[in-house]
Parts: sequence; C-alpha cells; structure tokens
Amino acid sequence: MNLSDRISRRHFLRGTLTVGTAFSIVPRHVLGGPGYTPPSETVGGALIGCGGRGPGTFGEMKALNPVLLARCDVRWLDRADNKTTYTDFRRVLERKDIDVVAIATPPHWHALISIAAMEAGKDVLCEKPMTRFIAEGRAVAEAAKRYGRIFQIGTFGRFSASRNKENILTRKIMKSGLLKECKAVVIKRGGFKVKEWSGLVNVRPQPVPKNLDWDMYCGPSPLKPYHPHRVGGTHRGYWDYEGGGLADMAQHYLDPITWTWGKDDTAPVEVEAHAPPAHPEVCGMWGWVELRYADGFTLVLDSQEWGDEYNRKQPRGISLQDLPEEDRKKVLAMPDPEPLLSFAEAVKTRKPAGGNAEAAHRTITIVHLANIAIRVGRKIRFDPVKEVIIGDEEANRLVNQPMRPPWHL
Repeated sequence: MNLSDRISRRHFLRGTLTVGTAFSIVPRHVLGGPGYTPPSETVGGALIGCGGRGPGTFGEMKALNPVLLARCDVRWLDRADNKTTYTDFRRVLERKDIDVVAIATPPHWHALISIAAMEAGKDVLCEKPMTRFIAEGRAVAEAAKRYGRIFQIGTFGRFSASRNKENILTRKIMKSGLLKECKAVVIKRGGFKVKEWSGLVNVRPQPVPKNLDWDMYCGPSPLKPYHPHRVGGTHRGYWDYEGGGLADMAQHYLDPITWTWGKDDTAPVEVEAHAPPAHPEVCGMWGWVELRYADGFTLVLDSQEWGDEYNRKQPRGISLQDLPEEDRKKVLAMPDPEPLLSFAEAVKTRKPAGGNAEAAHRTITIVHLANIAIRVGRKIRFDPVKEVIIGDEEANRLVNQPMRPPWHL
C-alpha cells in the first residue's frame, strides 16, 4: 500500500473505537504519541547492498524514520535466513511490508534493482552513480513514470545550489530561452580519484570466498574469474561494474552544475577526450574531457592526473549583461524555481524529488559520454533526444550494452 494511500491515524482510530463494543481496548502502540509510532505511519525499509556506502545510503532516508526490516547482500551466503537477511534482492522486493528501498550495490546493479523495486511498488533512494551505461538511465526514468514511484539519487549538491541567488539567476537566464548563444565555460579541476580507482591487469584468478554468491554479484555483467580487486570499493576500476574514479565522483560535482545551468532535460552534443589508449576491461588514466551542448555551453572535466592541464578555453559565466535590456526585464520578472523536494517530502507528497530519475539520468549521461570518448579515443557526437551516438557504431554500442542472460532491461 502506498504511503500516501494509507489510512490516516484519525480514521484508523475512529474505526477501531466503533467496531465491536464501546469498551474495546485500543493497545497503546496503536494510539501513537510520545515514544510510539502507530502502524499506519510506520515506514518499512530495506537496504540492498550493505557494504561501504550501504548504511550511509539508508541513513539518507532518516527523515521518514524508516524501520529497517530487511538487508540484502551477495556476501551473506553463510548467514542469510530469508527473513531479515537475504542474498537475493528479488526475495526482499516480494515483501508487502517494504515501502522504501535504499540501493548501495555496485553500479552495474543499480538500474535493474531500481526498476524492479519501483515495479513492486517501492520508492527508491539509489547510491550514485545512477547507472553503468546510458540506456539504463532512460529505463529507470521511464519506470519511475510508469509505476508512479519516487526516485532520488544519493547525491544532494543541487539542493544547496538551488538556494544560491546567483545560481537561481543563472538558471532563469538559461531556462528563459532568451540567450541565443551561450558562451559560458565551466571547468571542474581535480577530485576524480582517477589513479586510485584504476583496475588491475594480468591478475591470477583466485578461489571464490564461500560466503560470496559470485554469480549473483556479477549479475548482468560478464561472469569473469573471481579476484578480490573486483569487489568492494576497488570494483570501480572495471568497466564491468562502474567507470573508474570519473563515475565514482563526477555525479557529486555535476549535480549542482546541471541544475544551475538548466541541463536536467538534455545532454552534450559533442564530446572530446584527452587520454591515453584505454584498456578494454580496466579503467585507467585520462587527462581531460570537453563537452559542448547545443546552445554552446561548454563543460570541462580536468583530472589533473595525466598529461597537460586543460587550456583550450577559460572559465566564463553569464549574467544579465549578456541580454538586451528588454530581455533582462523578462528574466527578472520570472518566478523563482520551485524549491526542490527531499526524498521524504517527495514520498509524502507524491511529487518528484529534487534528484529525480530524469535529472539524475541526464547528469550521469555526462559521465558516460566522457567515458565513451575516453574508451574509443576520438571525438563523439550525441543526439540528446534519441540518446544515441551519431555516425560511430563502435561508440554507440557503449550506450546500450548487452547484459548477461537472463538479466535484461
């Protein structure tokens, strides 16, 4: 039952007090009040992926005061009881007492679990990065619409950015459509953990730990020989599961940028990377990536960990001075954007969260395009409406990658 559809406490009590005799005793925990939460207001929660970021991701739902009813992790073959502790997320999603789900698995599982959870009537808070490749994000965004569920990505930079007056003005200018050519350049330098989250090559396979369901861990990704570097935080160094330090960190940095510059409904059209030849399985080093939008807005990610520093363009903002006087008045007359809703507010009101699936998808698409340009070693052109790479079949195959049967979008 949806949280918004649950009977109110007042209605519940009225029904309880009028059914049967006038002397029916209502248990204290049903009444609620200090120290008690009535059943009609209890939010059942589940955590899928309990290592590393898991507890923190579940904690980001604390405003709902959820009761953790189920935990799921593929490393628990030796302890799962299929009552409160699981290894298969599908068993968790079958439970009718679960209302909200926190997902903190490696990213190659994010899309499939998010979609399955929303199909099962759950609202989802998913750890970043949202997805492993572009088509997954579109599938998640469509699922959120189709099933009427709330989705929030586990990064929140846009919330503070949306309260900044300068950012609000920038967004108004960009969303007004009055700026015919955007000459703005935003450069994010450093902080991508490129070397830290690079993978290993030519390693010897090792025995799979008895407590680990390795087949389930790999899931929709290829079933490769086990090595401990492919699990835990170091999984980030392999294309099978994530996309290096860029995928790990960039959604944090880009989340406020896409909101401020009004890019929650589009994507770059041209992407060029400066990087050494990429390994087909292992994420490695890169220097910088330049991404240009159709309106001219340029976004640059500079790792500062390989090659020369980016110097093709200089940072540049926009202001009312970039518009004719009449257009300035129009922008100033525009209302401020609606305040972004937290996950808890979205769950209660059934309105989209600030970091909703569409916005999160468009933000992580920037990362995926950057990684595709790094991997193919050439400039790529992207259609942000059809969400395909134009004129480059090799690059376009990375937009919608095959999944290992029986898993599919």
